[in-house]
Amino acid sequence: MTLVEAITLGIVQGLTEFLPVSSTAHLRIVPALLGWNDPGAAYSAVIQCGTLLAVCVAMWHDIVALLRGFLVGVASRRPWGSPESRVSFLILLGTLPIVVVGFALRKLIKGEARRLEVVIGALVAATVLMAVAELVVRWRSRRGSTGRQGLDGIGLSDGLGMGLAQVLALVPGTSRSGVTISSGMFGGLDRQTAARFSFLLSLPAVAAAGLLEAWQERAEIFGSAEAITMAAAGTAAAAIVGYVAIRWLLVMLGRHTLWPFIVYRLLLSALLTWSLASGWVPAIG
Repeated sequence: MTLVEAITLGIVQGLTEFLPVSSTAHLRIVPALLGWNDPGAAYSAVIQCGTLLAVCVAMWHDIVALLRGFLVGVASRRPWGSPESRVSFLILLGTLPIVVVGFALRKLIKGEARRLEVVIGALVAATVLMAVAELVVRWRSRRGSTGRQGLDGIGLSDGLGMGLAQVLALVPGTSRSGVTISSGMFGGLDRQTAARFSFLLSLPAVAAAGLLEAWQERAEIFGSAEAITMAAAGTAAAAIVGYVAIRWLLVMLGRHTLWPFIVYRLLLSALLTWSLASGWVPAIG
C-alpha cells in the first residue's frame, strides 16, 4: 500500500462511515476503480479509529454530559435519574448485542461475509429498510407527528431497537448509520435525533473493533515503519473527513430526508452487481 492509497482509503472511510451509504461497499469498489488491492478487514477496522476520533471531537459536549450523567447515575444508584444518565446506560445496553454477535461470528465477518454477493445483498436490504422508514415518517407527518426531538426524548425502546439494528451492520454493505438511523425513525425519533444517538451508540463498538483488530493484526499493521505510516495516514484522513461528514449530516438531516442516499445506494448496488457479473471486481477480496 502506498501513502496515496492509505490517505485515499482513509478519506473514503471517513466520508462513508457516517453517511448512510456503506463504508465497506466503498472500500471494495474504490480500490477496484483505481486498480488497487482490497485493503482487507484489518486495515478497514484500524482506520475506523479515525472515525471514532471524529465522533469524539464533533460530539464532545454530548459525550461529556453523558459521562457526567453516567457517573452521577452510578453514584446515586439511579441510572434513569436524568436524561443524560439514562442515555448513557442505553448506549451501554445497546452495545451488548453487537459485542456478543460480533465475537461469536468474528471469523465469518472477516471472511465469507466480505464476499461481494453478500455486500450487494446487504446494501439492497438496508436500502429497502431506509425507504420504508422514510415512508413511515411521511405517513406520521401527515397526521401531525414530527418525531421526538433531542436526546431527552430517547427511551428504552429506542436504545434496544437501535442497538439490535446495529448488529445488522456486522454484515458488510449494510451501513451502521443507515440501519440505526432508520430504526430510530421507526421508533418515533426525528432524523436528526436518531443520527445523534446513532453516532454516540457507535462509540463503544467502533472503539472495541478497532483496538481489538489493531492488536490481533499488530504484526501486519505495525510491523514496520512504513506500515505504521500507512495506518497513521489513513486514520488521520478518516478522522478529518469523518468530522466534516458528521457535522454536515446532522445539519442536512434537520432539513432534508434520506431519499438522496437511498437513490445513491440503489445506483451503487447496480454498479457492484455489474462489477461482479463482469468479473471486474472479485467476489472476495
